Amino acid sequence: MYGNDTALLVIDLQPDFMPGGALPCHQGDAIVPGIAALLARRHYATVVATQDWHPADHASFASQHAGRRPFESIQLHGHAQTLWPDHCVQGTAGAALHPQVDWNNADLILRKGTHRQVDSYSAFRENHGPRGDRPATGLAGWLHERGITEVHVCGLARDYCVLWSAQDAAISGFRVRVLWELTRPVSPDGDEATRIALIEGGIDIAA
Repeated sequence: MYGNDTALLVIDLQPDFMPGGALPCHQGDAIVPGIAALLARRHYATVVATQDWHPADHASFASQHAGRRPFESIQLHGHAQTLWPDHCVQGTAGAALHPQVDWNNADLILRKGTHRQVDSYSAFRENHGPRGDRPATGLAGWLHERGITEVHVCGLARDYCVLWSAQDAAISGFRVRVLWELTRPVSPDGDEATRIALIEGGIDIAA
């Protein structure tokens, strides 16, 4: 059992990110039992789950850009934006939190990516604007007011939403640990770069 000052952040554990889903992560389903067990053991007094929750015409979808294909990159709000297959559309089965996890143990479920023109990898900030000054989701304030000083991060995808959430948690003043074995990437080809980015951000990587 961790102290009351430590929170678990479960990122985007949703069917669309599992094998067979709209945007499958590499072995994304492999982490579901471990995360389900972690929540069931109630080792964390505070648990936050995020949920990708896009409108059907979201700007990050390749289908919204004529002549573009998934995984191409465009400029959006001055930043490189990967174009994704349509995924986690509001109200669809693929956008639900994974049914094999008891989410009754979550204290907060934060929906992100809800604004049509703005992607939101991070649980803490939207994607547009300078790195440390992007619009906030309000999560950092919520955690600080609960006395949280340390955040442990797991979920999907390691190379995007987990990475950005961990980096923004550190920027927001929390000690951060990524539970590496309870994350999976879109592609394992970027794992070394992800590790380097986490280390450079002062983030602990737990095997």
